[in-house]
Amino acid sequence: MTKILRHSLRAAALGAVLAIAGLSTVRADEPAPPLKPAISDDAASAISQMAGTLSARDLSVTVRTIRVYLDESGQSLHIFHTLHIVARRPDQIAVEFNGDDGKQQLFYDGKAAAVFLPDSNQYTVMPASGSISSVVAEAADKLNVDFPLAALFAESPDKVLLGDAMAARQVGTATVDGVECRHLFFSQKSGIDIELWVEKNDAATPHRLTVTYRLLPGQPSFIAEFMDWNTKANPSDSEFVFQPPSDAKKIELNQAAAPTTEDAK
Repeated sequence: MTKILRHSLRAAALGAVLAIAGLSTVRADEPAPPLKPAISDDAASAISQMAGTLSARDLSVTVRTIRVYLDESGQSLHIFHTLHIVARRPDQIAVEFNGDDGKQQLFYDGKAAAVFLPDSNQYTVMPASGSISSVVAEAADKLNVDFPLAALFAESPDKVLLGDAMAARQVGTATVDGVECRHLFFSQKSGIDIELWVEKNDAATPHRLTVTYRLLPGQPSFIAEFMDWNTKANPSDSEFVFQPPSDAKKIELNQAAAPTTEDAK
């Protein structure tokens, strides 16, 4: 995936504002009344339940993801990843990426964020403090790492999903991996459509997620399937601290943010 596309996806995910035309029935000298989001009670309730489940202090999960995007010739291509995620609120996370485009590891221990590339034995470190979601957003820009699931590890996942929503509703129910789930749909003001499948119970644990970036060329998309959620994980502090191999090469921060030869294609 090109660096330009990655930056476009990040910009869209972080909330690029979609201009909404005023209603034709409103006179030019009168401001249009604010539009009230059309959020159904069942969708709001399910997301609130999910947020309660994901607010656990310690979390771990395995995720399989697919990115669909257009290459330079306009062909749709797919990138597959498997992610292993361990998090401890409010400020620790470790993510291991294994995918078609190589391996990558992200660490944040509350004091520093690091990215390690096992294939090239290179790493980058930056000082960091704050919430998981804020540091992951900073790492996306400065360390050239992309973690589109950060919203689920935000302080309030329900506010992230519903705060930008123009509409949210329950489409129906579906069985995912043998579990009955609510199928939810969200239309965001930032030009993103989200579908989310959560268990049809008080826990509302997420099982599947799709994101479509409607405003980007070719409407690229992202698909995630979740397995083995553990809200009672008990990770050690060492799991979040990056210890570089003795022969690994450290890349300075400004070099990590610069496009590589492959990224510039």
